[in-house]
Amino acid sequence: MKKIVLLVAFCLGIGSAFAQQDANALRDAGDAALKAKNYAEAVAKYSEYLKLTDYKDTVRIYNCAISANQAKQYEEAAKFFDMAVKYNYNLDDSYTGEAMAYRNLNKTEEFVATVKAGLEAVPGNTNLEKLLYSYCMKQGQAAQKKGDLANAEAMFKNVLLASNKKYQENALYSLGVMMYNEGATILQKATPIATTEPDKYAAEKAKADEAWKKAKEYLDQALALNPSNANAKKVADAIAASQK
Repeated sequence: MKKIVLLVAFCLGIGSAFAQQDANALRDAGDAALKAKNYAEAVAKYSEYLKLTDYKDTVRIYNCAISANQAKQYEEAAKFFDMAVKYNYNLDDSYTGEAMAYRNLNKTEEFVATVKAGLEAVPGNTNLEKLLYSYCMKQGQAAQKKGDLANAEAMFKNVLLASNKKYQENALYSLGVMMYNEGATILQKATPIATTEPDKYAAEKAKADEAWKKAKEYLDQALALNPSNANAKKVADAIAASQK
């Protein structure tokens, strides 16, 4: 009976050795594919290797994420960059890579959450702030063009997560101008009924005033960051004149 037990243990040891050899071969194949810029192959080999080794090789997790991004396999890139983040590995680039993957997937909620977490972990990360600014300003402008002001406002306000004062100023100015234009549009549409339907006009005028109030708050914040912003001052003066 003892011999049978020893034999079974010996066989298991051989199996484990072969499994390790297989894993090492996959790891080396992934490294070679990455070096050759064969990114899709690198993702395939690294994925198999990491699965066999229970996702404990942080270097290859990161390499797999980089390869997936290059291969435009953005779901995989986001997954592996997130693993790297959880291992606290190369946080600057791991958070940036994950954010880029979500940007390319146009997953706004995940993108913003990743950038926010990244800026909390690595305050002032210039790559993350640049990604945040370019993506959110573009999305905000697109939403504004469609008339989706709520979404546009949310996207512009996301930029305020950045510490870059110029980014903040531009976002606040965009918010101010958007709300000013909204107030002006409301009032323009209501003007024809000013005498015929005074109550309805008053209700619309109140909406315009509320939009202008928000516009002034945003513009005042932009001017606090940069008092020489002539465009922001011009719009703020127009709002003040409308209140007289």
